[in-house]
Amino acid sequence: MLSRFLIVILVILNVGVALWWMVPRADTAAAPAKPELGVATLELMPSPAAPAAAGDAVPAVTPAAAVAAPAVARPEDAEPAASTPAPAAATPKPTEAVPPVAATPKPVEHCASLGPFTDAAKAQAAQAALGADAQRPRVREVPGKSGSGSYRVFIPPAASREEAQATAKRIVEAGFSDYFVVSQGEEANAVALGQYRNREGAERRLATLVAAGFPARLAGGGNETPPTWWLDVASSSASPATLMQRAGAAQQQSLDCARLR
Repeated sequence: MLSRFLIVILVILNVGVALWWMVPRADTAAAPAKPELGVATLELMPSPAAPAAAGDAVPAVTPAAAVAAPAVARPEDAEPAASTPAPAAATPKPTEAVPPVAATPKPVEHCASLGPFTDAAKAQAAQAALGADAQRPRVREVPGKSGSGSYRVFIPPAASREEAQATAKRIVEAGFSDYFVVSQGEEANAVALGQYRNREGAERRLATLVAAGFPARLAGGGNETPPTWWLDVASSSASPATLMQRAGAAQQQSLDCARLR
């Protein structure tokens, strides 16, 4: 059964192939040959048309020669382009350690008291001699000292006992106490207004009496030394010894710089 079926199929296929060959077909135009790469091709120009009328001048047409087509370079014929080397990746330079900048040391400041000077004018002249080296200068007075340590305030002797007592009465009315009318001696009829162990207290008592209109005076007992003046300076450009020499001072004493701020 199967062999018969295969024979029928073969017969049908043979009949189909025979009919396909018997069907007429149009001639297929030959495909133009593919030009070879790198070889010029020739093209024919069309022939000129016939003249429209006799006697008309027909320009001579020079048949053009085959026009050469531009040559097409084949890939295999092209010279390999010089390859441009890719830029090399920049190699990172190792970070150089920057040496630390040394801090400028702060100038050392020295403070000193220069002196002693006999008056304030000489201390100020020493300050001018130091110029810019004397920073935060200060002229300071040091009161003198008394050998006995006793200062007294008094009103000089009056012409009579009555006049001295009238002065004492006015002193009491002005609000002052601690007075005594001297009755004998070289200072008889004088009015004593107090005795003090330090000059500062005596000067304060004297100032209040003078302000009230009384002709009071100050006297110190014993061997009293006069006041002196000192120049206190700070400097970061000169040593205390150099400052003392330039200021013409006899001594220099160390001073806490915090006292000059």
